[in-house]
Amino acid sequence: MKERIQTSGAPEPIGPYSQAIAVDGLLFCAGQGPIDPGTGQLVGGGVAAQTERTLKNLGAILEAAGLGYADVVKTTCFLADMDDFAAFNEVYAGFFGEPAPARTTIQAARLPLDILVEIEAIAQRR
Repeated sequence: MKERIQTSGAPEPIGPYSQAIAVDGLLFCAGQGPIDPGTGQLVGGGVAAQTERTLKNLGAILEAAGLGYADVVKTTCFLADMDDFAAFNEVYAGFFGEPAPARTTIQAARLPLDILVEIEAIAQRR
């Protein structure tokens, strides 16, 4: 049975999807971007600031499900520009301990709202 996970600590979905769905001990988090959930506004300041906000939004969803960053087993990361990879990677590394989750990072032709980064995740309940 699927359980919808919803929190005000992350932005409301901008389409017909859930922030996350829990099923069979796994949590599937929808792609998160750099929207401040308190203001509904896009965070400026470049890819480092946007990555930090994006990961905080993801963290709020994990917390709402009773999980944390250590429970993440896989992320898929979308960058508007692969030239931002080093700055993105530096911020990303600060959120995940060892062993780091498996990850795919790709450059997307265009992300919603012209954001610079979007991250989706799969976590496992222990």
